[in-house]
Amino acid sequence: MYSTESEGVPAFVQPASLFENARESGSVRTAAAAIKLINEHDRLIHAFVPEADRSEKLKNFMEPAQEPSALLGAPVGVKDIIRVDGFETRAGSGFPPEALAGPQASLVGRLQKAGAIVVGKTVTAEFAISEPGPTLNPRDRTRTPGGSSSGSAAAVAAGMVPIAVGTQTVGSIIRPAAFCGVVGFRPTWGAIPTDGVIPNAPSLDTVGLFASDLDSIQVTAGILCGWTGESRPAPAGLPVLGIPTSDYLRSTSPPGLRAFEHHMNLLRDAGYEIRERSLTPDIAALHRNLAIFQRYELAQVHASWWMKYSALYRPRTAAAIQDGQRITSDQYRAATSWRATFRDRLADTMSATGIDIWVTPSAAGLPPLGLSSTGDAVMSAPFSFAGLPAVSLPAPNPQGGMCFGLQCVAAAHQDRELLTYARRIAAALDPDILPSIDIQSIDIR
Repeated sequence: MYSTESEGVPAFVQPASLFENARESGSVRTAAAAIKLINEHDRLIHAFVPEADRSEKLKNFMEPAQEPSALLGAPVGVKDIIRVDGFETRAGSGFPPEALAGPQASLVGRLQKAGAIVVGKTVTAEFAISEPGPTLNPRDRTRTPGGSSSGSAAAVAAGMVPIAVGTQTVGSIIRPAAFCGVVGFRPTWGAIPTDGVIPNAPSLDTVGLFASDLDSIQVTAGILCGWTGESRPAPAGLPVLGIPTSDYLRSTSPPGLRAFEHHMNLLRDAGYEIRERSLTPDIAALHRNLAIFQRYELAQVHASWWMKYSALYRPRTAAAIQDGQRITSDQYRAATSWRATFRDRLADTMSATGIDIWVTPSAAGLPPLGLSSTGDAVMSAPFSFAGLPAVSLPAPNPQGGMCFGLQCVAAAHQDRELLTYARRIAAALDPDILPSIDIQSIDIR
């Protein structure tokens, strides 16, 4: 599953090898192959928002790359809270599309300039909150793929696209990546522009990526974050790892905790030094302040829409907005102050103890059965509140069956170092954790 640590063009490893000859076959044919796969087989998992005629739109999507690019011809899925010219934006809601229309997100323009082709909008929970869409988990269709970036994670896991764009406010990249057995990357808050993205909570919202391998993440993140062409020496040696202590890990299910202990043993055997430190003396206060902070901003974002379309929101979305409407500006300011103190404390802890990377479970356990819940974002909450970069790596299940995810978190703006370290950490885990999925072979019974 993981590529070796190397320079150059990433190999988009896909089940049917649809994209490996992109440069020879031409980007239109490559995107057309992806669209054919989506049209014929997405009915099995519902990763993409339905389109009347995806193939007819293809000729309008192309923007020639300005220079040779590793993304030339790569088909990309984009979460349906991100505006893309030629596609309606519904944000998983029943809103009329004109209510959410606007200029294309600049991040989409960066991908297109690099030669990538958007082949569809991927399903999201309503307004990237908690009301799930219809997407099924390609690795076990009886379980949730996670959310809110459900479709993006599932589309990559099913091999329909090599790269998909998602967003994370609290846990909407790291958790779906773990549930679907792919790599998920959430950069430092603000590293990728969010203009043209329907907000959840603007001070938390972060654009990120899903891919089947770290090379694809590295190259695509470089384009979106503006790293391409910048020279920066790679960190030497193995990073010092930190495990959060106290109440943080108590949210993990017993199978999830046993798997995490197995992953830590693999890393110790590979020579990693692991130090246990507290993230915060009061984890309950963290979750309380995060909820105040996020819900208040959510209500502000939806204030004008609520006045006009309140009857169109689904129940859990409406309840979240109403929660935010009851929060006072004084409460929000207090939560903002608590957050600043927490961020400083976390940075000081890493500096004082020599921790380079926090390692934690990506999710509390395996994906829940059914689609009524997308799972709990509890494992991502502290790091999302602090705006830190994180990667979810597929990690082995010592009992067999579906894999777990290992979350790796670095200090703010250490995104490239994080991805370098993630390669080394991945090498200590089983590199052949999961077989590729051939979407055409999924049993629909």
